[in-house]
Amino acid sequence: MSRFRIERLVVLPPAEAWRRLTDWPAHGARVPFTRTTVLTPGRDGVGAVFTARTGVGRFGFDDPMEVVRMEPPGPGRTGVCRLVKRGRVVRGRASFEVSGTASGGSRVVWAEELRVRGVPAALDPVLAAAGRYVFGRVLDGLMHD
Repeated sequence: MSRFRIERLVVLPPAEAWRRLTDWPAHGARVPFTRTTVLTPGRDGVGAVFTARTGVGRFGFDDPMEVVRMEPPGPGRTGVCRLVKRGRVVRGRASFEVSGTASGGSRVVWAEELRVRGVPAALDPVLAAAGRYVFGRVLDGLMHD
């Protein structure tokens, strides 16, 4: 299983960092050739389901995800969101954490554990490096718009 973790310190207060991080369509807008569709409109917390479709034309794959834990940050409390990836191609878990800093900003952590069908385990380090790069750019874009 490929694993990666990204951490950023941002100037946004925790509530705003959380709002941006859990704006699922905004994620797709930041990943090349990807569109995110929320399949449970109006449901933002546990049980929300969305799919990230990556590809060009007919060639691509779906990455369906479900929110299994959603606890927004609060005074003295770290916000935690956990997702389960249940696709044919991508399976695994993702998590986001947002906590306040002494300066009034936020510490944001994005972690994933995933398996990509057809990719041998020997390539897990390459997949993790690609994940850190791509999703690091996504996170930076979400936090700095």
